[in-house]
Amino acid sequence: MIKLITSGMFVVGMVAVPVALPPHQAPAAAPDYRNDPRLETLRSFFRNSDCPAEQYASAFLEAADHNELDWRLLPSLSYIESTGGKAAPYNNLFGWDSGRAHFPSPIAGIHAVGYRLSHSDLYRDKELDKLLATYNPSVEYGRKVKSVMRRIAPSE
Repeated sequence: MIKLITSGMFVVGMVAVPVALPPHQAPAAAPDYRNDPRLETLRSFFRNSDCPAEQYASAFLEAADHNELDWRLLPSLSYIESTGGKAAPYNNLFGWDSGRAHFPSPIAGIHAVGYRLSHSDLYRDKELDKLLATYNPSVEYGRKVKSVMRRIAPSE
């Protein structure tokens, strides 16, 4: 028996699915960064740029430390891609997946992107210039990210 649907509302198009975080991605117990000088450096950078990402400064540090990344990389990517969260639809501060990725929260996005940059075959074990060229192949893009990294802190 075949039923015909003669009324109702149908939505056709793309369905957004939040990006799932791999298990063991975020630290089990959040480290205490209150006495870490990097925290105030990062907060000050975002505050001086009037960026919403200031409130996620400790999450950037957690993700960087947990994934063994330069602590300035994720904040710099977020600054270039979304002006530190000013233009971050779907909690995607990084423009991940050409801006199509959806994250349950900005913090989840920070941890997911940190994990991918450290563990994905595309990025793992690459020097900064090669990692940035993979993230965005424009030569100017890598220069911009490294410039922001230096603005946050001159060196590691």
